[in-house]
Amino acid sequence: MRRFLVATTACGVLIAACTIASAVVLAGIVARVITDPSSRSVDVLIAPIAILLALWTVRTLAHWRQGRLAQRGASAVIADLTAAVLTTATSLPPRELNAQRDDAAVVVTRGLDGLRMYFTAYLPSLFLAAILTPATVVVIALYDWKSAAIVVIALPLIPIFMILIGLATADRSAAALTAMSTLQSRLLDLVAGLPTLRALGRTEGAAARIAELSAAHRRSAMATMRIAFLSALVLELLATLGVALVAVGVGMRLVYGEMTLTAGLTALLLAPEVFWPLRRVGVAFHSAQDGKTAVEAAFRFIDRKTPTTGGTLAVPGDPVIIEVDVPELVAEPGRITVLTGPNGVGKSTLLQAILGLGGPAAGRIRVNGVDVDDLDPRQWWARVAWLAQRPVLIPGTVQDNLDLFGQLPDPAAACRAACFDAVLATLPDGMQTVVGRGGVGLSLGERQRLGLARVLGSAAPVLLFDEPTAHL
Repeated sequence: MRRFLVATTACGVLIAACTIASAVVLAGIVARVITDPSSRSVDVLIAPIAILLALWTVRTLAHWRQGRLAQRGASAVIADLTAAVLTTATSLPPRELNAQRDDAAVVVTRGLDGLRMYFTAYLPSLFLAAILTPATVVVIALYDWKSAAIVVIALPLIPIFMILIGLATADRSAAALTAMSTLQSRLLDLVAGLPTLRALGRTEGAAARIAELSAAHRRSAMATMRIAFLSALVLELLATLGVALVAVGVGMRLVYGEMTLTAGLTALLLAPEVFWPLRRVGVAFHSAQDGKTAVEAAFRFIDRKTPTTGGTLAVPGDPVIIEVDVPELVAEPGRITVLTGPNGVGKSTLLQAILGLGGPAAGRIRVNGVDVDDLDPRQWWARVAWLAQRPVLIPGTVQDNLDLFGQLPDPAAACRAACFDAVLATLPDGMQTVVGRGGVGLSLGERQRLGLARVLGSAAPVLLFDEPTAHL
């Protein structure tokens, strides 16, 4: 990213130099044409006009290059942040991930997209304002110190108003992101519960709730836009007043012969360039504020303390014996061990602890005498096949889903064992049928049978089932 910033700054320096030089050249051309009749010929003006056109061309190319660099830098930063958020999310225990999934989903799908405006519009404008504005003031002072004094007096008013309005906008942007997270969370919950709501005849209430949440998000977004339009109006007003004061002063002194036409035209042409970068900063600020808020949310998510996942010890050899201290439980090879108990007692949590996805609150879990926390997680997971309460279904063929955790030795036998062969017989292309998004939909029971087949057909020595008969 540092390379992109250096290149963007270099483009800003080139843009500033071309802007100032073109204003000086244009003022000289106009002044010569007005004051010197002998210079009103193509032969005399061809050279300065060619220089002016060259400066405008270089400035345009520098703007284009700066935009390209900003786009590439934004894409790289967004990709890195998205990868960091997803890496953090995958390192969380399943229970904590379920609690944080909505915030993470909003950040990586919609929130970080606002960061693109920060890099493509706000940051280049900020660099340009830091380079072009002071350089232009210095050049104006060389030609007319009174005009430079007017500009210097008017300039501080713009950052002051930007800071005041920006403080209010930051709160609005945070509120808009929170509203979006709430809306997505409620929407996912409603979609997951639609079959139950439809069975109970309560779909109208769900639709009304979604409409209410959408209206709340719309009101929050419109409030932010009102502040953005207000700040743009303030910036335009201050910039226009500053340029108008310079124009009035230059006009009065030209009338009384207190300055040359070249100096006056140069000051008039450069005065708008002093405020132009600040205008761009103000316009892009509010669009970039949403991205900045999302970045802060992303860093809060990334900086959270994630539990250490496993150690580095190799998994002991076969047969695999799992021992749990609390209660005294030994899962021996060749036996089916069943955990029973009321809801919320911790059956799923125990299975996750055996997998090494979360440490036990008390006691120890050992695999062939070695604490599961000391095992290399990838080696341990390679020897375990796990059926979660909600089996994973990826977009792809049935074969892809069966081989999700490794190729099955005998897929047909696994499908027969889970009674998934009857489902396969109804699919148009059998194992090659595309399921999930963009393909054939599977019911909850059919998904459960597919997950069972995936685990039952695995060659792993340890099979863990979390409510395997649910939805059947």
